[in-house]
Amino acid sequence: MSFTLALGDSAPDFALMATDGRTYSLEDFASARFLVVFFTCNHCPFVVGSDEITRQTAEKFHDHRVRFVGINANSETTHPDDSLEHMIGRMEKHKFPWVYLRDATQDTARAYGALRTPHFYIFDEDRKLVYTGRGVDNPRETGKMTVNDLDNALTELVSGQPVSVPLTNPIGCNVKWDGQDAHWMPAEACDLV
Repeated sequence: MSFTLALGDSAPDFALMATDGRTYSLEDFASARFLVVFFTCNHCPFVVGSDEITRQTAEKFHDHRVRFVGINANSETTHPDDSLEHMIGRMEKHKFPWVYLRDATQDTARAYGALRTPHFYIFDEDRKLVYTGRGVDNPRETGKMTVNDLDNALTELVSGQPVSVPLTNPIGCNVKWDGQDAHWMPAEACDLV
């Protein structure tokens, strides 16, 4: 069995605290036509480098009823900057157009099979996985990017087309798993394609 959700799998539910003090589950996004769940964090240079592109994509598709949910599952023991307190500060500073959730137990990251930050998952109206992988091909230096896979996938979806490239490898720092070395990844976690 693959570590990461496979195309066609259902979105695992969650109950996670957000930076706004509320606890969210999948049901809170029921009105969304498409749901983008992405694993992110506060410090990773691949996240910081591409957050503004992710913002542009979220804003572009907002009127198409596409909602974005960012989840930070990194161990704050491994990286203290990933605490909820720091998440709140980051949202206050940047005012990102997504809900930012804290997965302190890392159970949600395991359920989705998050590999890196950032790692994107797009779910359709039935909350079946239709895209997973990277947002762009150069998240650390978006001035050098040549492909925005996330934008491409959403453009196809809102146009009623299937995603032509539904699977890419996420590019970024690995998820910081609690109790493990900062660069550890589960043995069954490997490239998606």
